[in-house]
Amino acid sequence: MTTFGQRFASAIEARGPLCAGLDPHASLLAEWGLPDDVSGLERFALTAVEGLAPHVALVKPQSAFYERFGSRGVAVLERVIEAARAAGALVLLDVKRGDIGSTTQAYADAYLDPSSPLAADAITASPYLGFGSLEPMLDTARSYDAGVFVLALTSNKEGAEVQHARTEDGALVAGRMLDHLRALNAGAEPLGSFGAVIGATIGSLPESGAELDFAFNGPILAPGFGAQGGTVADIRRIFGDAVGAVTPSSSRDLLRKGPSLDAMRIEALRLNDELRS
Repeated sequence: MTTFGQRFASAIEARGPLCAGLDPHASLLAEWGLPDDVSGLERFALTAVEGLAPHVALVKPQSAFYERFGSRGVAVLERVIEAARAAGALVLLDVKRGDIGSTTQAYADAYLDPSSPLAADAITASPYLGFGSLEPMLDTARSYDAGVFVLALTSNKEGAEVQHARTEDGALVAGRMLDHLRALNAGAEPLGSFGAVIGATIGSLPESGAELDFAFNGPILAPGFGAQGGTVADIRRIFGDAVGAVTPSSSRDLLRKGPSLDAMRIEALRLNDELRS
């Protein structure tokens, strides 16, 4: 297999940078006229995959919206991962796991080991128990040519309490996370497999955001694009020379076009054209 970084770059080149969030909120099930139960979840999620996965580089299911239905919901998530990959999309599973030791390894085995029914191309992870706590996850990703997207500068206002803080030597905590990723991705071509989650809104950045270097030779997941206020202009302004490694994520703007397959497809292609322009 090629590395995740190589697959990511190829997918962006072939299909455009858009990442489609597959987040079955109860409110969206209601908008589609579906019940808020496993049958509604299954119809919603697999219809969304059919409408979007053939036309975008990545899909990003948020695990929590499937887990809330228990084991049957997780079974739907397994089918979503399988169907999305069959349609040619990379699957970035949004789980934001972060722990230590054997627990981190167990998460890695669940989401990155190809023998697991939940195995994805990449996952999101939280480094805020210390970046070193992610080592089992990073090692497993290397073993299976998978990827890990580490939370760096999230789009929620509460994130600033930790992410905008400074270390003893004066560095921004978020900047230190990027430094770790820079080291992990050194020498990889065209991109490394270890990415960052950085919000696509100006409010995600600290006032001293100009000191942050987003060119860490890895992919960038940029949530907050579209319904949360992030624009193409924001993405260009925030990421500068690193913009070619960015996959902006949109969920509600796409899913509200459903359950029409054509409407979801047209919106995905429109957003990709806008991002490419």
